[in-house]
Parts: sequence; C-alpha cells; structure tokens
Amino acid sequence: MNRTPMPQAVATPPKGTRPEGARSEDDASRQVREMFTQIAPRYDLLNHLLSMQLDRLWRARVARRLRPILDCPEALVLDLCCGTGDLAFCLARSARARIIGADFSHAMLVRARAKSKALSDRARAMPDGAKPNGSRPSAVMPGSGGAMQFCEADALRLPFADASFDLITTAFGFRNLANYDAGLREIHRLLKPGGTLAILEFTEPPAGFLGDLYRWYFRNVLPRIGRLLSGDRAAYSYLPASVSRFYRPAELASLMTTVGYRSVDYRVWTVGTVALHTAAKPV
Repeated sequence: MNRTPMPQAVATPPKGTRPEGARSEDDASRQVREMFTQIAPRYDLLNHLLSMQLDRLWRARVARRLRPILDCPEALVLDLCCGTGDLAFCLARSARARIIGADFSHAMLVRARAKSKALSDRARAMPDGAKPNGSRPSAVMPGSGGAMQFCEADALRLPFADASFDLITTAFGFRNLANYDAGLREIHRLLKPGGTLAILEFTEPPAGFLGDLYRWYFRNVLPRIGRLLSGDRAAYSYLPASVSRFYRPAELASLMTTVGYRSVDYRVWTVGTVALHTAAKPV
C-alpha cells in the first residue's frame, strides 16, 4: 500500500475504452454493453476464480476506507457501473447510508436484483437475536420490498439531479467508459459539494519478477480460462488489453485534478495491480 504525491500533467491520455473494431464512442459503448450481456451468467464465478478471491478483499478494503460516510444515516451513495452488485452489497454491510446501484447492462442488473432479493429474504428470515449488531433497513429503498434499488442507466448520462450524492463509487467499471473525461465530469455533477468519489480499478504493475509474472498470467492464462468458462472469446481478451491501454494511477489522478476534483489521492495494492483513487468535489 502506498501514498503517492500528485503527478504533473497527463501525457497523451486515452480518451476512453476502444474494443477492437469500435469506430466511435457510441460504437465502443454498444460493444461493451453487448460483451457484458454475454458474460453476465458466469460473471461472478469468473471474477472470484480469476482473481483468486482477491476481488472480495479489494472491495472490503474500499468499504473500510469509506466507513465514515457509510456510517452516516443521511448519506446517499451511488455505486456506478455496479454490475451484479458486489461492491454495493459490500458497502451496505452494516452501513447506515442509503445505497443505489446503476449499470447500463440489463443482464447484469437482473442478477444484481436477484442477489439483492435473496439477501433480503435471508435477512428477514433470521431471528432478531442472530442479526449483526447495527443491522438496519436504511441501505435499501422504501417500497422496494427490502431489496436494494438498482437503476439501468448510462454512466455518461445519468438520470439524477445535480448535487444528489454524498459518495459515488465504481469498481472495475470506470475503465470501460467510452469517454473518461466525460465520466468524471458527470460524476462531478452528481456529487454534493464536499462529496467523495472512489474509483477501484486495475492497473499495470511495475516491472520486476512479480509484476512480470502477473502480466504473463493476465495476458496468457486468464483469457483462456475466461473463454473456456464463459464461452465468450472476445471478453477476456478485451480485459488485459483494456488494462494495458488505461491510465496509470498518476495519470488518472492528474486527470481528476484537471476536471476539478480536490484532495486527489491513490493507493496501489497487490503488487501494483489494483489502485483505489479517492477525491472530493470542492465545497
């Protein structure tokens, strides 16, 4: 884990994700949505298997770092590019804030809602004495039958009013946006003054034995296992390619500052393969 001072300007930054053959932002967005629709049935299994369960650890670390906001019962939280909801559920565990998930893939949200209902049914079935200390229904939406609310929406054009959220998170989804600058500006619009942004994302590890070993696994072993279990040839080739083209942590931090965020910071975990960026909208 490491705290790094702010860098200088970004050098020739990528504008947004570009799957192979994409000719425009709209085309890139369409291809990414179709890709996640294809892999949705095996998405959770592959996430846990291919990361060797480390994805659970990373999400838990994010939740711990954001605990002061999550403990506030008046706080409203948006988990953006939420997929099947794993980070949203992790944030909601023992939190008092109200949490909403948003994603543009209907197939992913079908699974998120099913998981939410199962968790809600399980919680209702528990005797009061067996419920964890401080458990409460305030992380779910009124009228939703006890299940967390999930919204189908494009991260670049979100259907929420300005200055709506105290915290916006995204885990392994920001890299898939067709325009990173526009994504940061849309999040900035939605945050309340003083609100927090947290981006958990893959990054290229530094050179060295462990970094090179990870790169070999990520580019050679992971795509083959992903193709075998998901049946999708393109998706798990896209993953390492999109990470290698994405910003390095210092570059993303610089872009966040350029867009208008303050208190920009990042922490690099697990041999430099994952980075958590945090920032605040100025008051």
